[in-house]
Amino acid sequence: MIQRIATIFFLIWTMFSMAQNDSIPIPVDEASVLTDRQIGEDLSQKYTGDEFNYEVKTGESSNLLARFIRWVLNSLGETFGLDIPPQTLLILEYIIYALMGLLAIYLLVRMFINEKFNAIFSKKAKSILDIDLSEHHIETIDLDALMNAALKQKDYRLAVRYQFLKVLKLLSQKSIIEWHFDKTNLDYGREIKEARLQEEFKKASYLYENIWYGEQPIDEQGYAKTSSRFDTLNLLIP
Repeated sequence: MIQRIATIFFLIWTMFSMAQNDSIPIPVDEASVLTDRQIGEDLSQKYTGDEFNYEVKTGESSNLLARFIRWVLNSLGETFGLDIPPQTLLILEYIIYALMGLLAIYLLVRMFINEKFNAIFSKKAKSILDIDLSEHHIETIDLDALMNAALKQKDYRLAVRYQFLKVLKLLSQKSIIEWHFDKTNLDYGREIKEARLQEEFKKASYLYENIWYGEQPIDEQGYAKTSSRFDTLNLLIP
């Protein structure tokens, strides 16, 4: 037992001695002289430009739309021989984003309000004869009197509006539709079950929307033709 312990200690001592002999000393350079480096005051001026601006995110970090816009602007600059600075490219990119936002708002307005976009921002004078349907039920309004007043003022667009409202009023009185001021003409068309009446109503509503919401000018002769279309529709209502 003692012999085994002695053998183990002998092996450990031998391995420790070999490890010390295999170690490589690190040379020390005592001849070199260390000097302090001074940073010049013009350092910030020396390293200027986009290549030294590490806060600007370019390349793959930009979204696909931004890269496409910059590619188009760079292509236009190369075509016309213009050197567009990066700051100008960024401004033009923001302008394009703003125009796209306005286009999206315009489409939403046309979809949900069914009016022209400029009607929201322009202070166009509203006819004193026009009515707010949200404040009155259509069956309580004397549309004939309003239409005659519009014709006296030669406001034929407004007269066409009252012609169409007369159709809605008659359909509501006959319980063919259930009138409500925030319903669309498409909603009313779906409520009409009789096929021919529904078809004529669609034609009349298309004509009305182009004249009223489309702000198409109409003269006395044009009003006479439009009025005959509404008269034909009224005859189909039982």
